[in-house]
Amino acid sequence: MNILDDLKLQYKLGGIAMRVIYWNIACFLISLVFFYEYSGGGFAYPNWLALSSDPNAFMFKPWTFLTYAFFHATFFHLLFNMMVLNFASNLFMTFFTQKQYLGLYILSAIFSGVVFSLSFYFLNVAGSIVGASAAIMAILVAVTTYQPLMNVSLLLIGNVKLWHITAVILVLDLMQFRLDNTGGHISHLAGAFFGFIFIKLLQNGIDLSKIVSKIIDFFVNLFRKSPSTPFKKVHKNYKKPTEKTPSKIVTKDKTQQQIDEILDKISQSGYDCLTQEEKEFLFKAGK
Repeated sequence: MNILDDLKLQYKLGGIAMRVIYWNIACFLISLVFFYEYSGGGFAYPNWLALSSDPNAFMFKPWTFLTYAFFHATFFHLLFNMMVLNFASNLFMTFFTQKQYLGLYILSAIFSGVVFSLSFYFLNVAGSIVGASAAIMAILVAVTTYQPLMNVSLLLIGNVKLWHITAVILVLDLMQFRLDNTGGHISHLAGAFFGFIFIKLLQNGIDLSKIVSKIIDFFVNLFRKSPSTPFKKVHKNYKKPTEKTPSKIVTKDKTQQQIDEILDKISQSGYDCLTQEEKEFLFKAGK
């Protein structure tokens, strides 16, 4: 199995967290082709992708409140964000569902975008932002709010509490608030706030992610063709059917059993723990 097949398998089995990372990487590669200015050495994102603080831009392009969260300014901007996102995602998915993860990512990006645009508008400052940092902060703060005392093992440091890591990142954001990238830091703090509120509401029985799930389900059902079945006349049968004794023997397909065992192994130790033979078996079974 080649690298491309390996990536496809990771995308298929990695869940929504891995797919969001893939989407961010794909958007960055696309931006290299269409929006990178090689003479200036930077990106020139149009206002129909980047989120602008200009009301004339964001009012008529409301989708930018989401699209900005999938594009990045530099390679290192992408690399750092994806490292933190992978770290936060693994922790979040320990306690919550994939729908809650996607809902939090989308809603926090929109909320942070609104806070950024309104803040710059009332400060009479023009600017635009790109990056997944706000949504990442929401995920990190959400899981920290839920399990602040979780032990996390860091390379060269050892075990630390999760809230220590989150606190350091938030303090760094506050320290740099007026120095550089003010708009980015505003969105980061807004994302952190949303992540905190998301968990507090969830603990009180209010799951905001259901908003996103219902919207996605609506569009999925809208474009899904319902199979048309011909009209069938129903005849009533008054004869009582003979009850069959249910069999107590449960048979399971050997291939499916092997797939289940491999998936259990992935859930316990991660995809990287699979042998090459197991990866090839999953790839062929998924075709």
